Amino acid sequence: MVRKLQARDAAFTLVEIMIVVAIIALLAAIAVPGFLRARKRSQASRILNDLRMIDSAVDQYAIETGRKTGDLVGVADWTSYVKKNALLYNTGQSLLGTAYGTQTVDTIPQVPQSDLDVLSDVANTGFWSPYGP
Repeated sequence: MVRKLQARDAAFTLVEIMIVVAIIALLAAIAVPGFLRARKRSQASRILNDLRMIDSAVDQYAIETGRKTGDLVGVADWTSYVKKNALLYNTGQSLLGTAYGTQTVDTIPQVPQSDLDVLSDVANTGFWSPYGP
């Protein structure tokens, strides 16, 4: 009879389990928005680095082919100066799928407006300088 009472007292009650579940839900509610914000900020940093690479690739293309200020450089031309097998090399698009398109020699590439709209809550205009609006 003594053993039955000890085994019965060792279990968790429904209230204890509900408290643990509530604490886990509270922690998840705090952590998830921070995680999503960090992910968007990472995407913004990636796009900014892509713009720097495009700027450098256009400059290299212009030097090697004798282009001058104001000449247009097609996507196929500037992507050939980007690291092989990178997303930017393969598609000429941003991480969010927006095409960067034709670039102009000695003109700083700009953040596509659709990407700017998506990431505006984590990256203000100062973040994009000099590639932003």
